[in-house]
Amino acid sequence: MRSSDVYESAAAPSRLSIERLGVDRVEAGRVAGAILSDIDFTLEPGATAAVTGPSGAGKTTLLYAIAGLVRPDRGAVRWGGGDVAAWPERRRDRWRRDAVGLVFQDFQLFPELGVVDNILLPTRFDRMRTPAALRERARALAERVGVAAATARAGVLSRGEQQRVAVARALIRRPALLLADEPTASLDPENGARVADALLEMASKARATLLIVSHDPALLARVGTIYRLEAGRLATAEHAS
Repeated sequence: MRSSDVYESAAAPSRLSIERLGVDRVEAGRVAGAILSDIDFTLEPGATAAVTGPSGAGKTTLLYAIAGLVRPDRGAVRWGGGDVAAWPERRRDRWRRDAVGLVFQDFQLFPELGVVDNILLPTRFDRMRTPAALRERARALAERVGVAAATARAGVLSRGEQQRVAVARALIRRPALLLADEPTASLDPENGARVADALLEMASKARATLLIVSHDPALLARVGTIYRLEAGRLATAEHAS
């Protein structure tokens, strides 16, 4: 078996539909306004899109609501006909594990683990032992994003290197939905382009849906649609490529 074939997504490509999504801001136990209001858009399998806008507009909250990490107060997040927001927690967790690749702004790496073991973390519940071909795929992904696979501890990496490891980790299971929060924010132009290449190529090959939050003009220029979020509402959408 070739290393490129060792892991196929456990979820088929599906349409992602966000329907009148709303998330409230709660202060001292009371609703103090809305973080997100009436968010509506649909992405077909294989679509690439970005959300941009000022700080505090609700971009990260939107990404977390789509991933099932934030429970919306109104509306729906539909994937393959089901409403992720309405599923029980265990089903959401299973869907996120099987279908979603996440890149967080804080990366969430284990500093005492090496690069390859950090990339392999999403696969740990799949089998008792890691096949050699899967470990080789992790090494190949590390090299693809420009990080030395032999690094013994992720804690010694620069912030930019840690970010690239987080991107590789999101790709290891060939997810049907890729959600990335500022995936090039800590990177120089060369490594930013390397990460963009990896995300876009993965989406293309697997017909995965890619949704990023970004302010990077070079990355924004490479996605299909750009949504602008202002004060919790989608202000504009434009076709970028």
